[in-house]
Amino acid sequence: MPRTLKFGDVEVKPDVRRLSDMVEVVYDKDWLNTISNKENIILYYMYRDIALDDADREIMRKEHLRYDITIIPPRKLGCEYVKTAGHLHPDVPGTNLSYTEIYEVLEGEAHYLLQKSEAGYVRDVVLVEAEKGDKVIIPPDYAHVTINPYQTELKMANWVSSRFSSIYEPIKERRGASYFELVDDSFIRNENYDDIPPLRRIKPSYIPNTEINKTEPMYPLIKKNPSALRFLNEPQNYRTLFKETP
Repeated sequence: MPRTLKFGDVEVKPDVRRLSDMVEVVYDKDWLNTISNKENIILYYMYRDIALDDADREIMRKEHLRYDITIIPPRKLGCEYVKTAGHLHPDVPGTNLSYTEIYEVLEGEAHYLLQKSEAGYVRDVVLVEAEKGDKVIIPPDYAHVTINPYQTELKMANWVSSRFSSIYEPIKERRGASYFELVDDSFIRNENYDDIPPLRRIKPSYIPNTEINKTEPMYPLIKKNPSALRFLNEPQNYRTLFKETP
């Protein structure tokens, strides 16, 4: 049975991502073909649009924000580590920049694979290696996949605009992101892309001129200072911030 999450005084039921939802983006097709119960295998749990109380919910509504928690248990997909399906964001209306997102590792460790495309070609690929407490901003125009390459459960949160729905089709059509992370800790290029640049590996960087840091959780910002999250809906007004991110 899908597991519930205790958030404040509320038990939250998850949306689940099953192996059957991910067949297009799994690297190890030989392994995939040996699995007969794909519909029954849950890969991760998504607790979307959650709030501790009605006051927080009202601020979220006014600020057009959504807070989610995702739990990814440790697992191997054949010779590949478990991961999310991968998605990108649409452009903010009237701009040439996509909506952004910010993640926080609550428990465990995560690899965030980010890729930026222009004119149908991938121009940049970054692997952000994050641990508990780290905050990772997804800059405008980067598609992204989260990987759990460890033997511990990954629990992460995100703040994101509530004004759009994520776009999954481009990653699915290419049968995954530009790189796959295998269980021998190597990375293999996705042959469905042309001229993929080398993978850059980085650690999360300090986020300047914000109240977002490693030592404090980011959920309380919704009461303390929701304006610190305005960049999620208005990336065009925070271009300097994104120069400091991958």
